[in-house]
Amino acid sequence: MSDTQIDPITLEVLRNQLEGVAEEMGQTLIRGAYSPNIKERRDCSTALFDAEGRMVAQAEHIPVHLGAMPEAVDAVREYDPEPGDVFVLNDPFAGGTHLPDVTMVSPITVTEEIVGYAVSRAHHADVGGMTPGSMPAGAREIYQEGLRLPPTKLVEGGEVREDVRALVLANVRNPRERRADLRAQLAANERAAERLEALFDEHGRETVLAGFDAVIDYSGDRMRAKLRELPDGTYEATDVLEGDGITDEDVEIRASVTIDGASVAVDFAGTAGQLKGNLNAPLAVAKSAVYFVVRCVTDPEIPPNDGCYEPVTVAAPKGSLLNPTPPAAVVGGNVETSQRATDVVFAALAKAAPERVPAQSQGTMNNLTVGARDGSFTYYETIGGGFGARADADGMDGVQVGMTNTLNTPVESIETEYPFRVERYALRPDSGGRGRFRGGLGLERTLTVETDATVSLLTERRRHAPNGVAGGEDGAVGENLIDGEPVAAKTTVDVEAGTTITVRTPGGGGHGDPDERDPDALEEDRADGAVTDGEEP
Repeated sequence: MSDTQIDPITLEVLRNQLEGVAEEMGQTLIRGAYSPNIKERRDCSTALFDAEGRMVAQAEHIPVHLGAMPEAVDAVREYDPEPGDVFVLNDPFAGGTHLPDVTMVSPITVTEEIVGYAVSRAHHADVGGMTPGSMPAGAREIYQEGLRLPPTKLVEGGEVREDVRALVLANVRNPRERRADLRAQLAANERAAERLEALFDEHGRETVLAGFDAVIDYSGDRMRAKLRELPDGTYEATDVLEGDGITDEDVEIRASVTIDGASVAVDFAGTAGQLKGNLNAPLAVAKSAVYFVVRCVTDPEIPPNDGCYEPVTVAAPKGSLLNPTPPAAVVGGNVETSQRATDVVFAALAKAAPERVPAQSQGTMNNLTVGARDGSFTYYETIGGGFGARADADGMDGVQVGMTNTLNTPVESIETEYPFRVERYALRPDSGGRGRFRGGLGLERTLTVETDATVSLLTERRRHAPNGVAGGEDGAVGENLIDGEPVAAKTTVDVEAGTTITVRTPGGGGHGDPDERDPDALEEDRADGAVTDGEEP
């Protein structure tokens, strides 16, 4: 902590410069990566931390990555990092989220003193395990999901440890691609060190360190002010997951949200115990969901850093779905359970601030993984769907929602990089819930796989539709098909060349009475093809 005082103008300059460092890290990672999952979909995140492990600035990337990053820095700091070290980790029980999300944490030094940490997290298209893509639907323990790395020095004293890199690459499919993506993460962290050193030269050591404190305090003050505007009380909600890949039984998530002045506490007591399947989510993932929702319901423009999160506490019983113990399988928890935790906390806070919460969005990432067992290729994608209608606007069509913020993989990239043919990629007519404001439309993606491969699907909202609110109707459920035949929401299957895979994603719920929809909007829906049945949407 610094005693130097920062004037408002210097604070704003430093805040933007620090956020610029995080954004430049992200651009370096994206430009340097080889896998389409990172360079096209941008399934990665970057952030800057101070020497105490507090997030100072982040790039606007993936919410489920960023909210959990502080756990990674805390885990690395327990190993007493030295200047010139870079730690790599993915262990969900030691700072990670799920195994494909590989995190690098680098101490940043100025005059041999650690003044902060650069952190990059990227979803690697394969990290080993029982199926190509490391997203097996039927995993029962984490050992089946891939190579598990507690905080490990990949770089020591400025030199890459070739033994560690060789160990990682020996346990993954397509090691050439993995090597390049790891190198891109290293480059991103190095860029942060260069840019932060330049800021120290420009402003001076004491001013920059004081700036760390000031931007965190600024965000904290704004967050607490917004929380005070919400009515005190305890608000509860429940929702379910549609099985865990082992059974199809619904799995309950329960949240109790207590607003008390300038603080909010979320307790997931009553949530189901940890599962045999892979939808278990580490507590860091649950925290990410809560942080995201609280920012949305208060003011998304508050600079995201440790100050935003300080007034928020999150608890879940040990050994539960949202706080599992090893060796629980967790790969689906990061992508699917995080979405349902988001829905539940939104539903609870809707009782405190109904005008700030939309109808339910698609509530799933629609994870599709296709890979060859010889490691020659691995394709992974999360597919967008309908955004819930808002109190004053229709939901957005075909977008990522909740805990993910990735782009799609362009058709040209898919057909260039993989042995696939894209047969269809389009919005799903009639999938948005009817209402005064219509829910967003889901998508349909159809691929023909031109070689033998393994397909894994991890999806939700195939039985329980996204809810409409205030009289709005529910959005359409999603559907998965292989060669035109419906398959389970969570499945892994080997397929032959020529097999067609179709993923139809859910639509968003509607908002308000459908009879109150503007007639001009009805005609526009029909003209755009959002509605094809001749009835009001």
